[in-house]
Amino acid sequence: MCSFLNQLNPSLKAITVVLLVCLLTFVFDPFTPLIYCMFTVMVTIICGKVAWKWYTLYFSVIFLLSFGMLWTTIAFADQPTNPGVTMHILFWDLPKEDVTVAAALTLRMLAFASLSFMFIFTTNMVDFILSVMQQFKLPPKLAYGVLAGYRFLPLIKEELIQIRSAHRIRGIHRANGIKGSIQQYKRFAIPLLAGAIRKAERTAIAMESKGFNGDRDRTFYRQFTLKWKDWGFLGMMLIVFLITVLFSMKLGYFSWYKGQF
Repeated sequence: MCSFLNQLNPSLKAITVVLLVCLLTFVFDPFTPLIYCMFTVMVTIICGKVAWKWYTLYFSVIFLLSFGMLWTTIAFADQPTNPGVTMHILFWDLPKEDVTVAAALTLRMLAFASLSFMFIFTTNMVDFILSVMQQFKLPPKLAYGVLAGYRFLPLIKEELIQIRSAHRIRGIHRANGIKGSIQQYKRFAIPLLAGAIRKAERTAIAMESKGFNGDRDRTFYRQFTLKWKDWGFLGMMLIVFLITVLFSMKLGYFSWYKGQF
């Protein structure tokens, strides 16, 4: 399985995704985001080492949300400018303007999701933080704070399981109803908070004992650099976006966003 996307510099990959999301924000036709969404998914499939079970699950959730946006946008749309121009969909004749606006919003949402998932499923979070520190000079105090919090999440989940098990052993059964659930989570919150504070104190002492002082001019065991393939990826994604826009213009589908809803 190809892992080209996984080997790219995380910082430049994030910039690529943000830049393309910004560009797609100004596009308001169904054709352009549809083609670019299909291209992004294809690139992820061919060039990325991805957990496909989770990718499919998350994308299915976004697809369902997009479908909900599609029909709600059509159902609650404002009075169209040309109500006489309609499209026959299943058993209804719907204003073409409303359908076009709804499809543009829906497919733009799917395009955003495909770009986001391409980054999320092919990027290691630790590598991303280290890369941002090295390429964009993110303050080490902030960066290592984020990393510590990221590392604590699995530990907090394990502690929550242990607390629930301890409650069951002591005869405290699962609460019923909203009020009981709120009281139960209050009982969980205090020991979890106490444990998190202890972990934070131990982490701070350990970092200080190792000589961490938040200095920006520090050395790194793992070095991240910008290579030609990173810039090539950025250029490829932008060129394909430009080609998609030109092709959409050629077919007469392209439209800029002008505040239409």
